[in-house]
Amino acid sequence: MNSNFLKKATLFAKRAHDSISQKRKYSDEPYYVHVERVAKLISSVTNDEEVIAAGLLHDVLEDVAPHNPNYCAEVIRDNFGDRVLKLVLEVTDVSKPSDGNRETRKAIDKAHLAKASPEGKTIKIADLIDNIIDISKHDEHFAKIFKKEAFLELDDLRAGDKKLFARLEGLLLS
Repeated sequence: MNSNFLKKATLFAKRAHDSISQKRKYSDEPYYVHVERVAKLISSVTNDEEVIAAGLLHDVLEDVAPHNPNYCAEVIRDNFGDRVLKLVLEVTDVSKPSDGNRETRKAIDKAHLAKASPEGKTIKIADLIDNIIDISKHDEHFAKIFKKEAFLELDDLRAGDKKLFARLEGLLLS
């Protein structure tokens, strides 16, 4: 992350997730290690700094903003612009616990993701790749469930980056 824009996004993501002491479920690592890995995957296929920044920020609205309003959509827009916010919104789950069980919520989120831009789909693909690798290392049982859910999203993600899509497909079919 060489540019000032990406350094700013990296620091923002770190501060956001640290502000709620968010950790990775299985490893207890600081959560921002996940978003940095997602950004690294994205940067392996594009130099578009706004897409990479959105990858760094992809979980802020979903995970952080409900607990810390200092990291809301308006703050992301003010710091990183309309396009980055749009991309983050494309990959942010829109379902709520009150919408029903996990299967119902996943269907709502799948329908939302289907409308995402190719760049948004690339971010989601990178997120799924990192999550599948991480979950598979630590929870074989949940990994099977997670992979089945991700497989249902596969057709909706075809417009994303072809190289990352092929990697995700390989992980899901293995």
